[in-house]
This record gives sequence, structure tokens and C-alpha cells, in this order.
Amino acid sequence: MDGPIALESETVETLEAAALQLTPADRARLVDRLIATLDADPDVEEAWAAEVERRQSEIENGTVSLLPGAETLAKLKAEFDLL
Repeated sequence: MDGPIALESETVETLEAAALQLTPADRARLVDRLIATLDADPDVEEAWAAEVERRQSEIENGTVSLLPGAETLAKLKAEFDLL
């Protein structure tokens, strides 16, 4: 696709009606693809990829340790006085 095209509301409604006929799994895949096109800033994507690699490296080399989810939530609730 070369760039955005203007769609008439009937076209959008037709696309929506067709999408609603898809299986839940196919709709989810379509939604993921559409969302990915909204904020596809290469600099942001590159920064997130670098952050993921940095965090994975810290876990693998033992610089940081992982906490169980329940323990982490309990600490956060206590810190912020949440019920």
C-alpha cells in the first residue's frame, strides 16, 4: 500500500461488517495488525527492542532477579495502601 486512502463511511461500515463475520481468532489477528499500523514509529520500536534486549541480558547474567507475580503485587499493594 502506497499510503492512506480516504474511505467513505459506507466502505468503513462494509469493512466492519465483513470483519465481524471473521472468527474470533481472525478478528484478533486483524486487530493486532491494524493497531501495529497506528504507532509504527521506527525510533520507538528500535528503543523498545533495545530495552527488551537489555532487560533479558540483565536476567540472564544475574544482574537482576525476578520476583513471583503474587509477591510483586502484594508489595505494590502494601506500598500504595491498596486493598
